[in-house]
Amino acid sequence: MRDVAIVAFSQTDHVRSSEEVSEVEMLMPVLHDVLGRTGLRTGDIGFTCSGSCDYLAGRAFSFTMALDGVGAWPPIAESHVEMDGAWALYEAWVKLLTGEADTALVYAYGKSSPGSVRDVLTRQLDPYYLAPLWPDSIALAALQAQALIDSGETDEPALAAIAQRSRTAAEGNPHAQLRGPRPQGGYVVRPLRTGDCPPVGDGAAAVVLAAGDRARELCARPAWIRGMDHRVEPHALGVRDLTDSPSTRLAAERAGAFERPVDTAELHAPFTSQEVVLRKALRLGGSVTVNPSGGALAANPVMAAGLIRVGEAAAAVHRGTCDRALAHATSGPCLQQNLVAVLEGEPHAR
Repeated sequence: MRDVAIVAFSQTDHVRSSEEVSEVEMLMPVLHDVLGRTGLRTGDIGFTCSGSCDYLAGRAFSFTMALDGVGAWPPIAESHVEMDGAWALYEAWVKLLTGEADTALVYAYGKSSPGSVRDVLTRQLDPYYLAPLWPDSIALAALQAQALIDSGETDEPALAAIAQRSRTAAEGNPHAQLRGPRPQGGYVVRPLRTGDCPPVGDGAAAVVLAAGDRARELCARPAWIRGMDHRVEPHALGVRDLTDSPSTRLAAERAGAFERPVDTAELHAPFTSQEVVLRKALRLGGSVTVNPSGGALAANPVMAAGLIRVGEAAAAVHRGTCDRALAHATSGPCLQQNLVAVLEGEPHAR
C-alpha cells in the first residue's frame, strides 16, 4: 500500500458571523494559503474533494458555487461529500492509495450564522419517529450527558473542568473563536451549561495530501496517515448505549490506533460530555495531550470541525511537537458517525 501524508493545513479565523462574505470569499484565502505552503498550483493537484452541507446554505448543490474558489477550468477531477470534510479526506486518501493521483486538495466550510443550526441539525434524525419531534442537537447531547452522570462516569464539575482546559488551551490558537477560560454560565439544557456546548460560528479549512516521495518533496516533515477508518452507530437513538461509542472503538482498532501509544489526540467532541465517551472508547490515558488546539469547544464550524481536528494533528507533526497523533471526527447526534485517523512523523532529533 502506498504511503500517503498530509503535507499542508490551513484554516480561517473562526468567527460568530461572517455575513459580510460569501462561502467562496471565505474559502479562497484558505485555498491560496494551503497551496502556497507547498508551492503547488491548482493545476498540479490530481484530485479535489470537499465536504459541506446544503442545509446550512439553504440551497441545493451549493457546493458547486464553492468550486469558483478552487478554479474548475481547465477541468479538474473533483468530488463532494455531504458530510464533514474529514470524510472528504477519507475519500481523497483512498484515491491516492489506488494510485489514481499523487496529490489531492481537500477542503470544507460551513456558515452556521444565517439560521438556527440547532434546528437544521434535526434533519439528520430518523425521519419517521424522531425528526417530527424536533429534538435539537443540544437536547440530545444533554440526554447523553445525563446518562453519563447517572452511570457515575462523570459529574458537572468534571465537565466544567473539560471546558476550562479546552478553552485555556485555545489561548495559543489564533484561529479559535473562543479563547481563555470562561464561566460555565446557566443551563442551556440541563445538565449542560453554556460552557459545555460549542460556539456557533463560521469557518473553513483545507489540507493537501501527497503520496510517497512527492510528500517528502513538498513538506519537511510529512504527517503520514498510518491508518484511517470510519464506522456508524444505529440510527435509532433508543437502541444505543449513549455512554459508550463502539463505532469509535472499532474505527480506532481498524486504523491501528491501539498498536502503539499516541502522544496527542485531537477529538471532535462538540460537548464536554462527549469527550468522556471518546476518551473511554479510544483508551486515552492521562499521558496523552487531548485537544491542544482547544478542540470544538473553542471553534466548531459545522462541516469543517472534523477536518480541522485532522489538520491540527497533522500540523503538530509538521512542527515536530508530536510524533504519533490520533485524530477523530464525528457527525450526527450523540456521536453517531465516527472517523479515526492515525498520523505519524518520521523520526527526528528534537
